Amino acid sequence: MSQQKNYKKTLTACYLGFVTQAISANFTPLLFLTFKGTYKISLTQIALIPLVFYFTQLLVDIVAAKYADKVGYRLSVIASQVLSSAGLIALTFLPDLLPSAYAGILIAVALYAIGSGLIEVLLSPIVEACPFENKAGVMSLLHSFYCWGAVGVILGSTLFFALFGIGQWKILTILWSLIPLYNAINFISCPIEKLGEDGSSMSIRQLLSVPMFWMMIFLMICAGSSEATMCQWASAFTESALKVSKLTGDLAGPCLFAAFMGVARMMYGKLSDKLDLVKTMLICGFSAAACYLLASLSSFAIPGLIGCALCGLAVGIMWPGTISLSSRKCPSGGTAMFAFLALAGDLGATAGPVLVGKVAEATGDNLKNGLFAATIFPVCLTLGLFFLYRQAKKKS
Repeated sequence: MSQQKNYKKTLTACYLGFVTQAISANFTPLLFLTFKGTYKISLTQIALIPLVFYFTQLLVDIVAAKYADKVGYRLSVIASQVLSSAGLIALTFLPDLLPSAYAGILIAVALYAIGSGLIEVLLSPIVEACPFENKAGVMSLLHSFYCWGAVGVILGSTLFFALFGIGQWKILTILWSLIPLYNAINFISCPIEKLGEDGSSMSIRQLLSVPMFWMMIFLMICAGSSEATMCQWASAFTESALKVSKLTGDLAGPCLFAAFMGVARMMYGKLSDKLDLVKTMLICGFSAAACYLLASLSSFAIPGLIGCALCGLAVGIMWPGTISLSSRKCPSGGTAMFAFLALAGDLGATAGPVLVGKVAEATGDNLKNGLFAATIFPVCLTLGLFFLYRQAKKKS
C-alpha cells in the first residue's frame, strides 16, 4: 500500500513549508526602518519584534511536544500554513486598524510565529516517517529549502522594492502570503504517516531520562547558536565593523551566508551515503570556529566578508545533521524528541545573538569582540561531536 502513495508530493509540501518559515523569519526585518518611519516606532520597540517571534516559537515548541501527536500531524501542519499566511496578511492591515500600530505588528508577528514554530516541529518527523532511503541526505536537502527561501526573500524583496518602491510593501506581503496558503492545499491531499504508530515511541518522561538525548539537546543548542548568531549579526557586522556599504553588507553578509548554507545542505544531501555524518559534522565544527575567528580578528574587509560567507558553508549541516543523529541515537524518540530538538535549536538561536550584543555593548559597541565571544558555540559543538566520535570508535 505504501508504495502506491506519492511521498514525493509530501516532500514537495515540506520543501515549501521551509520556504514559508524562511519568509516568516526574514521578510519583516527588511521592513524595520519602514515601520519606524511610517508608524513612528522607536528602535527599542523594533528590537522587541524578533524577540516576540522567537519567544512565540519557543512556546509553540513546548506545547507541540505534548499535544502534536494528539491533534495529529495533518491538522497541525495545515494550521501551520494557514497561520503563517494569516499573520503576513494581518501585517498589512492590523497596524492601521488598531489604536496602537505597534500592537498590530506584534499580533501579526505572533500569528505567523505560531505557524513557523509548528513548521519547525512537524516537518522533520513527517519526512522521517516517510519510507525514503538515505534519511540523513533527505533531511539535509529538506532543510536546505529554508536557506533558498531566505535567499529568495532577500533578493526578491530587494528587486520588488527597487522596481516599485518600498511604499508598496503591503502588496509584496500579500504576494508572499500566497505561498503558505497554496501549500496548505498540498498538505490536505499528500500522504502523511506518523512516527511510532505501533506505540513504540517513548513518553516524554522516558525520553528525558535518556543521557544520549541530552547530548543531542546540547549539540542542537550549539548548532542553533552557531547558525543564528552569524546570520543575525552578519549585516550589522559587515556594515559597522568592516566599514562596507549597506547594500554590500546585506548581499555579502546574510544573503551570501544563507546561499552557502543552502549549498552545504544540498551537497550533503547528495553525498551523505558516502560520508560519515559525525566526522563530517566534526570537520564543519572546526571550520565554523575558524570562520568566526577569521571574521572577528581580521583587520581587513575582504577576509572578514569571506569569514562571514564561508561560515554558512560550515554551519550548513549542523541543524539537520543533529536531527539525523538524534533519529539514529534515539530511534524511539517520536514527535516529542523533534519538538525538544526544535526548542533547543531556538534556545541557541536566541542565546547566541544576545551574547554577541551584550559583549559588544560591554566593549564599546565592538561587534568584533562580540563575534569573537560567539566562537565558543562551534567550539562546544566540536567537543560534543568529538566525544561521540571517540565513543563510536571504542565500540567499533
